[in-house]
Amino acid sequence: MRHDNLDTFLKTADTTLAKGPVALIFVEDDVEIGSTVRHHLDCGFKTLLVLMPEAFGLPDDVADKVERINFDVVRGDDCFDAVNRVSAAAPGLWLYYCYNAEYLFYPFCETRTVGELLTFHTEERRDAMLCYVVDLYAGNLEAHPNAVSLEDAHLDKSGYYALARNDPDNHNYPKERQLDFFGGLRWRYEEHIPAKRRKIDRIALFKSKPELTLRDDHTFSDEEYNTYACPWHHNLTAAIVSFRTAKALKSNPGSTFDIETFKWHNSTRFEWHSRQLLDLGLMEPGQWF
Repeated sequence: MRHDNLDTFLKTADTTLAKGPVALIFVEDDVEIGSTVRHHLDCGFKTLLVLMPEAFGLPDDVADKVERINFDVVRGDDCFDAVNRVSAAAPGLWLYYCYNAEYLFYPFCETRTVGELLTFHTEERRDAMLCYVVDLYAGNLEAHPNAVSLEDAHLDKSGYYALARNDPDNHNYPKERQLDFFGGLRWRYEEHIPAKRRKIDRIALFKSKPELTLRDDHTFSDEEYNTYACPWHHNLTAAIVSFRTAKALKSNPGSTFDIETFKWHNSTRFEWHSRQLLDLGLMEPGQWF
């Protein structure tokens, strides 16, 4: 169904958002819209909200399977505001958000649905899941000048690290079970990335509740939502493989001419399988087998 804007859609929230998990896909340009929607439909989300400019088109095979909402990003925090508004309208549901040309992977996603994943996570008394945004890029930029190619996708197999997340409200002591994660293109080309945008961690899967607020650094007002594990053992984590940074670096006049290729000695072809991400340590199964 097509909706004129988010306000119009939220008037139907009682029925449209009756069951979760719900995915929000924000469309920033016309790159890989169809593949992004198909991938998340295959994950098993009960409802997909595709927030996109009116001028862009949706492929016919997915147009009738999603809730299309006319949406233009005017300010940098418009997407975060939209997530918060949907969250407020659907308390108690698991929500997920991403952008076009981003693809959610979680342990054993080839045989298990996202609903099964979140059922297990809920049983572990967790209301949010840490996701790592893993940069993808085309291996041949001459053939793919926008840096996007599903068939020629590559990622960095090493170069990821974490730093303590200091708490300015507590004498800058490290926050408990919270870390800032870095790596990928945002690390290798950090001179072109604002410092605030260099982290690759995103709490992209979370259970909505009253007064919960998503902040513009992809963390939440409830600090427990921002933790990578519970106090008693390791928890599941997921990965969002994303062409978003590569697209931005190649479309920005300030960086595009400095980059002839994204490939380096630690590049490897992406296999589009959760096993590769598990083997590289880019997500963890926790206690889920």
